Amino acid sequence: MKLGKQSWRFSNAVYLASTGTTAGPLEKQGPIGTEIDKTYDKLHCGEKNWEAAERTLMREAVDICLKNVNKKPEDVDFFMAGDLLNQVVTANSIAKEHQIPHLGMFGACSTSMQTLALAAQFVDSGFADSVLTAVSSHNATAERQFRYPTEYGGPRPKTATFTVTGAGASLVSKKESPIRITEATVGRVIDWGIKDVNDMGSAMAPAAADTITHHLEDTGREPSDYDMILTGDLSSVGSPILREIMWDRGIDINGVHQDCGLMIYSPNQPVFAGGSGAACSAVVTYSYVANQLKRGKLKRVLVVATGCLHNPIIIQQKESIPCIAHAVVLESIGGE
Repeated sequence: MKLGKQSWRFSNAVYLASTGTTAGPLEKQGPIGTEIDKTYDKLHCGEKNWEAAERTLMREAVDICLKNVNKKPEDVDFFMAGDLLNQVVTANSIAKEHQIPHLGMFGACSTSMQTLALAAQFVDSGFADSVLTAVSSHNATAERQFRYPTEYGGPRPKTATFTVTGAGASLVSKKESPIRITEATVGRVIDWGIKDVNDMGSAMAPAAADTITHHLEDTGREPSDYDMILTGDLSSVGSPILREIMWDRGIDINGVHQDCGLMIYSPNQPVFAGGSGAACSAVVTYSYVANQLKRGKLKRVLVVATGCLHNPIIIQQKESIPCIAHAVVLESIGGE
C-alpha cells in the first residue's frame, strides 16, 4: 500500500528471515566486531587480489545467510545485489556462481536498503516467496576506483570517511521470523552542490534529511515512535549536519539518531571521520541491529542508508555530488 508520496506499507506479513555478515580486520577490531558472523585478519581474505577478496566477502555472507535457515540457492526466487565497483561486478560474479535469477542494483552506499525495500515489495506483492539480497565493499577496491590505490599513500583530510571492508546478505520471506519488514521510503536524488569527494558526509546529510522528513510525513509518525533512526555512513561530519537540518525543520531526532559509520569503528581507529561504503549500513544492520531486534531490545528501527551517486569522471570535471537515501522499517515481533 502506498503512503503519501514516497513510502510503502507492506500489506502482508514480510519478514527478515535470515542475515549473514562478513568483514575485514579493522571491522573485526571495532565495537560490533563480535556480532559479525565471519571476519578476516587480512584485507586479502586469502585471495590474490582485492577484487577477488571482495567477492569472497559477499560469497561468504550469502552462504551464511542461506545456511542459517537451511536454504539452498535453488530455494530462492530472486537475487538482488550490488556493490561499488563498475558494472556491479562483485554482485554479478556471485549471481553467476549461484544461478539465481538476478537483478543487479546500484545505489552506492544506499544499496543495502534499496535491495531490502525492493525484496520486501516483491514478497508482499506475491511476485516472490523469498528474495536474497547482498551488498559489499572493500577499502582497497573502492580506493583504487574512486580515489588512489592504497599503495599511493596520499594524505587525506579529517572529513574523509573510510570504506568498510565487508558484506551483508539478507533473506526476505513470507515465513514468520522475529523481525518483520513493515515499511519503506524511496529517496530522491538531492544535490547541495558539494564537490569534495573527501567530504561525503556533508554531501549525503541533506539526502538523509529529505528521506527521513518524507518518511515521517508519509507515515504520520514522530521520531519518538522509533527506538533508533539509523543512518548509513554520515559519520562524524555528516551526522551533526543531519541533526541540524532536522532541527531547523522542527524535527528533533537527537534522542534516537545513530550512524553506522560511527558504530562500526572505535574513535581511536585510523578511519578519519568514520565508516562508509555499501557494506557499512549492511554489516551494522544485519549483525548488531538484527540481533537487538531478535532479542526484543529494540522494537522499531528506521534504517536510512545513504549514498553518493558520483563517479571519478564527474569529480574530475568539477561537478557536484548527487546523493540519495533509502529507508526501511524493521520491527521486532517478540524477543527470543
